[in-house]
Amino acid sequence: MARQNPTPNAGPVLFARGATGLQLHLAAVIVLDAAQDPPDLRPEVGRDVAPVALHHPGGQIVWCYEFALPVQPEAAYELGGRRYPVASDLTGAVRIAFVSCNGQESGDRERHIHERNALWRELHAEHDRQPFHLLLHGGDQIYADEILDAHPDLQRWREASPDEQAAMVWGSEHAEAAESFLFQRYVELLTHPELAYLAARVPSVMMWDDHDIFDGWGSHPRVVHDSPVAQGLFSAARSYFRIFQQGDSPDPVADDADPPPLGQGLRFPGFGVVAPDLRSQRLPDRVMAESGWGAFEGELAELGEEARLLVLSSVPALGPRLSLVERILQVIPGGQKYEDDLRDQWQSPAHRAEWGRFLETLLERLEVMGQAVTVLSGEIHLATRGELSSPAGTLHQLVASGVAHPPPPKLWARTLGLRARIGETPLPGHPVRMKPLPGQQGIYTAERNFLVLERTGESWSVAWRLEGSGWTDVLAV
Repeated sequence: MARQNPTPNAGPVLFARGATGLQLHLAAVIVLDAAQDPPDLRPEVGRDVAPVALHHPGGQIVWCYEFALPVQPEAAYELGGRRYPVASDLTGAVRIAFVSCNGQESGDRERHIHERNALWRELHAEHDRQPFHLLLHGGDQIYADEILDAHPDLQRWREASPDEQAAMVWGSEHAEAAESFLFQRYVELLTHPELAYLAARVPSVMMWDDHDIFDGWGSHPRVVHDSPVAQGLFSAARSYFRIFQQGDSPDPVADDADPPPLGQGLRFPGFGVVAPDLRSQRLPDRVMAESGWGAFEGELAELGEEARLLVLSSVPALGPRLSLVERILQVIPGGQKYEDDLRDQWQSPAHRAEWGRFLETLLERLEVMGQAVTVLSGEIHLATRGELSSPAGTLHQLVASGVAHPPPPKLWARTLGLRARIGETPLPGHPVRMKPLPGQQGIYTAERNFLVLERTGESWSVAWRLEGSGWTDVLAV
């Protein structure tokens, strides 16, 4: 029976579920008032699809549709009386956009939307010029830091000493305030016109980072990390990440175990995308627990030996040794606010053993399986690239950050660049070299940015769109 066609409060938001030579598998999420019956989704080929309810936040419901589109030059689906074209054929030429850091720590809601979303408009225009097949999000899709203003007790927790934070309770009123903030923040962002246009037409793959929870999650002292308030905030953020960044139901998290990782591994014709969860199990001295490493290695194994492996590492997998930089920050005015960002990095002294394990895992794909490996990262609010050399080829690290976050001072970019010129060899015989973007002089570029990765035939290339400098030259990877 035909359903009414209400206008969603937010969405549709498309999520990629993988593709074959015949079909592109997708999910679509919308938000409706609870009194409205959800419409069926009509793929261009096949039966109408009814949704399932993911979440019931008060007077609204989050609905999710699972469906597939046929591989053809332009497929489409209809929802709520509107037709949405989707580039469903990933068997030949492919265009992939990568973004990260969609916001800022405070005052994001007060920014003028035209200035805030300048690069999203550029992405919109690029999609209209030549459609994207995938939109990869490398972390900090929302900046949830102001969740600590959602309740007076949370404000007090933010200002308290670590021991006082550990003693503060987490109750139902705090959970309600946190969940209300997160739901409203996601819906607000998904109704920004530039984001909404792309989200409805380009399938996304998303992996979270610290600001999707709150700044520095996992890098704070254990007494803070393990406090009831911090764990309550994490649980709320995790639920809404599952809903709005993965198109899935929230899952319960046991209090006495490491949270299950939320990584993904998706197969597409000729390439695979793997997105390990580098936040759920993070501690000051750990990036992933053994269950996280097992999940990551299992996702890689399931992808098989596709010609190219794209890895979403929310923090860059290649970069300079950071112990000296941490000391330099002590004397640079304003540098202290970047210290927790440094502790988040693979290159931090606390994570060097795991950094080696991560790189060894990727090198095995390159050297043993003959698979080209490209790592895509954000987080640092700068654009750069790196190479790890191997007799079997080059592992490329591409960094685009951020699409909406203001860039840090150019002095910070130069400081990192000077350190990066010294070089680094985390694995014997495999030197890391950080390099400028094509056409740029400094290793790190302090401009808002995104990048576009393209496959033509069997060749892959990348170019960055810099807010001030425009497009870089194209680089083969």
